[in-house]
Amino acid sequence: MNIQKITLGNGCFWCTEAIFQSLKGVISVTSGYTGGHTKNPTYMEICNGNTGHAEAIQIEFDVDELSLDDLLLVFFKTHNPTTLNRQGNDVGTQYRSAIFYHTDQQKQHAEAMIKTLTDEKVFDKPIVTEVISVSEFYKAEGYHQNYYNDNPMKPYCAFVIQPKLNKFAKEFTDKIKPELL
Repeated sequence: MNIQKITLGNGCFWCTEAIFQSLKGVISVTSGYTGGHTKNPTYMEICNGNTGHAEAIQIEFDVDELSLDDLLLVFFKTHNPTTLNRQGNDVGTQYRSAIFYHTDQQKQHAEAMIKTLTDEKVFDKPIVTEVISVSEFYKAEGYHQNYYNDNPMKPYCAFVIQPKLNKFAKEFTDKIKPELL
């Protein structure tokens, strides 16, 4: 296996974790916080928007099974990369769109993907996704991990996450782990 790690900020990590856990080639997804200045932040501190951190997911994936470009395409197509510090009803810098790269290769692929999506006019507004080097990643509290799978009947899961998963499954059927089909 050719394992890489990448960290993505694309809104509420409960939603994004559920999507990326479904992808073939993804080994693990950890919800957490990165990109800020507060050491060992808590969820409550993140929510106030003063820590500088983004809600993020750190993904370990097998590049031999899931290319970096395919992973980045899922990232861009499953959130709105044109809204600054906002995803749906979630507002604040903690919900910003960001790719926290771990290698120069990841940075180059992210920048190339943004250029391609811009040139092809995939979105009707400019992409505002930050492409920055990963900083310290702080794992979120235990109850945030595997949230959707542990709480599928909670209203947020049923009314926010499930529709996103349905949309994702429709567009990326060939990328979903077979046991989830």
